[in-house]
Amino acid sequence: MRLRSGTAVVSCHVERPLDDAVWSAFERLLRRRPAGFVVTPFMRPPDENEAGDTERWLERARVAASLAPLGHHTHWGGAGRARPPDDVDAADKVRAESEWLRSHGFAPRYFCGGGWYWDVPVAETLAACGYVDCTATSFRQSYLPANAARLQLAAAARIVLPSGATLLELPATHSLGALARATRLPQAVHVHFHDWELVDRKRAAGLWLCLRLLALRRRPLTISELEERTAAVPEHAWDGGTITR
Repeated sequence: MRLRSGTAVVSCHVERPLDDAVWSAFERLLRRRPAGFVVTPFMRPPDENEAGDTERWLERARVAASLAPLGHHTHWGGAGRARPPDDVDAADKVRAESEWLRSHGFAPRYFCGGGWYWDVPVAETLAACGYVDCTATSFRQSYLPANAARLQLAAAARIVLPSGATLLELPATHSLGALARATRLPQAVHVHFHDWELVDRKRAAGLWLCLRLLALRRRPLTISELEERTAAVPEHAWDGGTITR
């Protein structure tokens, strides 16, 4: 068999951790580690409408953190709206959620913004919180306007922010659908999917198959191993715009 020359990581945007069916499917996948992949759970903290379920959320987050490196996922408009509404300060919400997570004993190392939203204040906040960011993508989302606040990178990079702070970016390279359609892969693959996809029988089966095939072509890494391997990636100055490198 041809030797695997590259690497791959897999992450999940855990957007419905309080849905029993979704959580059950996701926890099962975390424990089984399909094709050897330790899936990174980017968990969305409960919003104000879910405050009554905080203890259940915390219990499930503890399970996730015991099985994989924990990530933080933000939906700025609540459970049903990923990108920030006009009346929400995106950076303040990230800061408040980070503080809330830490106050409950969690120290997530990784972050991914909902709807791939990224701007200067959010980026500076992520750096101040000590996060490694995974909000950048190597592709443009067709549903977003051309001028949408986002970041596009072909590969991992250390972004130098306007303040002079630096932020390590580990961009996503493929959605589950894009991976299924891909005939050629970059050396470093980062696949993302959503927890709610696991309750669709076809999507769940497709995920397991795609990851088995991916493991034949790329060596599975944990996201923390990927971070270690990218310690010396180049720096790129960033002025707040969308950059493609």
